[in-house]
Amino acid sequence: MEDRDAKSAPADRETEGPFDATEANPARPYVDLGGLKILPREGLHLRLEVEEGTNRVVAVGLDYAGSTLQVQAFAAPRSTGLWHEIREQIEDQILKQGGKSTAQVGVFGPELVAGVPATAPDGTQGLRVARFVGVDGPRWLLRGVIAGEANTNPAAKAAIEELFRSVVVVRGSQPMPPRDLIPLTIPKTAGGAQPAGS
Repeated sequence: MEDRDAKSAPADRETEGPFDATEANPARPYVDLGGLKILPREGLHLRLEVEEGTNRVVAVGLDYAGSTLQVQAFAAPRSTGLWHEIREQIEDQILKQGGKSTAQVGVFGPELVAGVPATAPDGTQGLRVARFVGVDGPRWLLRGVIAGEANTNPAAKAAIEELFRSVVVVRGSQPMPPRDLIPLTIPKTAGGAQPAGS
């Protein structure tokens, strides 16, 4: 029986990511989104997902390698993790919607591969494959949802996993209830997503 409060993270998280703000390389030209920093790279398009009504930025969508990676960071307790519990809740939600879900262990630890009910552009109902990954860091949880070629193409999968690894979480020192979204902000510079120089 796994300990549901245990942190779930790759053994090399501190050196390979996803990073805490204290671990990130300060010389790298990150796009600063408040609670998250994203390393720009050639071919990466960044979208901010905004909640209707509140205009609150609730997620970052990254289009890369024929795939999409949606990332969100949540406040977590100092000593315990959230991913085991949140993963169960995601699975419940998917099954309630009539989808399918398979638990597996990947490079980040336990994850879900789900078939989420979706309507195709031509109006037919089908299942959209989404892979849910999560990493517990110091006082935060970073959750990723991967869709597109990364779920079938090994090269795209490696590119998206490396992108998720490069994300930096800026938890801040302010007290926040566990599971609260760490606030995201729109970058100050409009041209924040320039391709990184190689």
